Amino acid sequence: MPEFSTLSDKELASLLKRGEVGAFEAIYNRFWSKLLNAAYKRLRDEAVCQEIVQDVFIKLWEKREILTFTVGLENYLLVAVRYNVVDIYRKQVVKDKFEIMVNHSEYDNSTSDQIFTRDLAKYLSKLVESLPGKCKNVYQLSRLEHKTHREISEILNISEKTVQGHLTKALQIIRSGMADALTLLIIFLLK
Repeated sequence: MPEFSTLSDKELASLLKRGEVGAFEAIYNRFWSKLLNAAYKRLRDEAVCQEIVQDVFIKLWEKREILTFTVGLENYLLVAVRYNVVDIYRKQVVKDKFEIMVNHSEYDNSTSDQIFTRDLAKYLSKLVESLPGKCKNVYQLSRLEHKTHREISEILNISEKTVQGHLTKALQIIRSGMADALTLLIIFLLK
């Protein structure tokens, strides 16, 4: 078995395509910091940047058999991070436009607003409760109790990378569920 950390990017990419876990770990260790720094230069939000990089590595592993690295492994990963950063910006623009629309709409019934806010909070609570066990624990410790990844890893006796993975999964599930709720809200407001 080769010492993966000494292999070239091209050799690692070839081994990755064959499903070699050691090659994936070497790629992860080699590029994690560089990708995180690239995302952080643009977003200045470490938690979001960690999610982006984690997502890039998850997709790298999931699609390893069909990927081609014509621009080289490092450039491929950096471009993937850039696309995710652009996607974050795009979603933020949509969110900002939505907030402006809601804030300036004629729909200003405080009772209805309170009911909607309460219902949305209930919906979010249901989404959190539906999360798988560790994901739910990590999400609650991170978002509700404001614990750092290190604190969570110590409390749950798991690695910080595992904390990041669980948090990423939890946030994906919640975002997906909340997107459905926001779509219904937009339809409701446009009627």
